[in-house]
Amino acid sequence: MNAPDSFPTALQRKIDLKTKPPGALGRIEALAAQIATVQGTLTPRMERCQLTIFAADHGIATEGVSAFPQEVTRQMVLNFLSGGAAANVFARSVGADLRVVDAGVAGPAFDAKELIDRRVAAGTRSFLEAPAMSAEQCTDALEKGRTLGADGDWDAVAFGEMGIGNTAAAAALGHKLTGVGLDILTGPGTGLDDGRLAHKQAVLERAAARTGDLAPEAALAEYGGFEIVMMAGAMLGAATAGRVVIVDGFIATSAALAAVRLSPETRGAMVFAHRSAERGHAALLEALGADPLLSLNLRLGEGTGALLAWPLLKAATAMLNDMASFEDAGVAGPA
Repeated sequence: MNAPDSFPTALQRKIDLKTKPPGALGRIEALAAQIATVQGTLTPRMERCQLTIFAADHGIATEGVSAFPQEVTRQMVLNFLSGGAAANVFARSVGADLRVVDAGVAGPAFDAKELIDRRVAAGTRSFLEAPAMSAEQCTDALEKGRTLGADGDWDAVAFGEMGIGNTAAAAALGHKLTGVGLDILTGPGTGLDDGRLAHKQAVLERAAARTGDLAPEAALAEYGGFEIVMMAGAMLGAATAGRVVIVDGFIATSAALAAVRLSPETRGAMVFAHRSAERGHAALLEALGADPLLSLNLRLGEGTGALLAWPLLKAATAMLNDMASFEDAGVAGPA
């Protein structure tokens, strides 16, 4: 008596018996297989997606590492809440839910019932001279993120960010987690010219020299932002809950790298949406062995690239569930 197919074998057989030459749908087939594996079923569901945007401020912004003033973080939170940002527009266009979290925006707490308040503090310290946050604050942010990532009943989740100075934090964090040079990881962010980009790199080189090798959670505390740490926690929580995690650009990938270093099994739940125009992104993707679905020259953040990838996940799942097999369609299969 033949033994029943193992799940991977049964899954590949289901894909190969669709009315197409084997492998003809390329990355869509691999995406369908990944989604089914994350959900642990040959008939996965991919109907609901949610984007959570985490917002926080960075003390390193006072060192002139961004083209925009720090108050833009707060202003953009209000823009998200009023529905006017690119993330809002893209979420509406692809039918994704959206929520906004105050992880640690500078200034007083917001008076807005639509905003989820999980603030750890009113921004981090400058990591040029001291850790961005305490170990206790880092643990708090991770746990708040885990809870947010695990709640609800969405099939896929995406995480975006807003925080002036956060490309500097992502570069420093990526450097400590991978050893890749800051000359590769430091990019223009919101649009620095060559002179200010050189200044940003010099600041980060000085900051990185404060510490040696660091464990992942220590690296997050030393160089992360509250939104980056909370996003890493959310990825951990979502993966544990059996959700597909759609990873956005450079900053989200730095959070994904931290999450995978903390819990390697998280990697299997991650779909990498796009290759950012931020020059350090390619190095972080390589460290994760990631091949993104899209390359659109994006560098906005907010989860915008992740939202653009969501329809591909829906299409891959529909192919697996709804496309006829050769036997169903009465079509002769490959010889």
